[in-house]
Order: sequence, then structure tokens, then C-alpha cells
Amino acid sequence: MTKATADIRSLARAQTALAIRTLTGVCGSKAAPAAARVSAAQALLDRGWGKAPQPHTGEDDGDIHVTIRSITEERR
Repeated sequence: MTKATADIRSLARAQTALAIRTLTGVCGSKAAPAAARVSAAQALLDRGWGKAPQPHTGEDDGDIHVTIRSITEERR
């Protein structure tokens, strides 16, 4: 990670309390559009409890097949 990336991350994390208060305000506001309230609620839940697990499926909701191939070099 570069120093600039670390600095930006640090600056963003310093605003966590404000962001949580803002999301909480939007979530509880009857004047906010329903979509905004749902987005705020989802962000708060994801922050507090982690994102819900996402199932992985293949094409047409079928099984996923994994092929592992090993390529080795013959030593003489």
C-alpha cells in the first residue's frame, strides 16, 4: 500500500462517526425517500454485522466445477 493510499484511508476513517450519524439520520427520516432509507439501513447493518453471504452458482444456477491443473517442469 502506498503512503497516499494509507493517508486517504486514515482521513476517511476519521469521518466514521459522522458517516454513521448521517446514515442513522437518513434511515430514521420520514422525509427521506424509501430507497435512501433502505440504502442507509443496509449500510448500517453491513457495517455492524458484515455483509450477508452470497451463494455462488454456475451458469443457469447450476453447480460450479473447479479444475486444477498442475504444470511441472521435469528436472534432469
